[in-house]
Amino acid sequence: MKDFHVVYEDNHIIVVNKRAGILVQGDSTGDRTLTDAVKEYIKKEYNKPGDVFLHPVHRLDRPVSGLVIFARTSKGLERMMELFRKRDIQKTYWAIVRRKPKEAKGKLIHWIVKDEAKNTVTAHEEEVKGSQKAELNYKVLGEINKHFLIEVEPITGRPHQIRVQLASMGCPIRGDLKYGFDRPNADASINLHARRVYFIHPIKKEPIICKAAVPANAFWEEFLELDPDDFKQKNLDFLHE
Repeated sequence: MKDFHVVYEDNHIIVVNKRAGILVQGDSTGDRTLTDAVKEYIKKEYNKPGDVFLHPVHRLDRPVSGLVIFARTSKGLERMMELFRKRDIQKTYWAIVRRKPKEAKGKLIHWIVKDEAKNTVTAHEEEVKGSQKAELNYKVLGEINKHFLIEVEPITGRPHQIRVQLASMGCPIRGDLKYGFDRPNADASINLHARRVYFIHPIKKEPIICKAAVPANAFWEEFLELDPDDFKQKNLDFLHE
């Protein structure tokens, strides 16, 4: 499987659909990263000599698939970081869970604390020392094979936020042993996918909507029939897939 597919690119940014299992940036493992792979692509595609400027604007956890935005220029990086800081960027994730949420849609608010040594976070119903507020909206899109597809729109961007917040309402993501699912996926992925991202391009001032194909396996692909078509029809002029 390829490390990524390009969904959108211009002189300032590149948006890719990453496979589950590859790190976005380096860590203590020293494993090859998505940043390395995209740099190699740019170097080869544009015949660039020397070092390639490339910086991820945000991250996805290693076992998560989907959209990652990179800046190709310092100007692009500065302005994309500002969009994230102001929350002027809308991200939509798909999560597959085995347990149906009590409510078909809702908003989750927790205060989460990260344990750096264990690389886990805990979610609390009330503010505690050292915690950060985490908020997301969710909606159940449907059920297939005794699993439920949940569309999630995070309002904040905290570490492991979607994983721990869904687990906190009794709905751990399929394959996510770290947050309470009872068995791993065969490829060590979890069924969380960064499906869409929407923002106004900070330099071109044009609407950009990117949509990432789900991982190429039969289990994921079954859930495509639950994708609301109305979104695509309304946004064809701005949509990159």
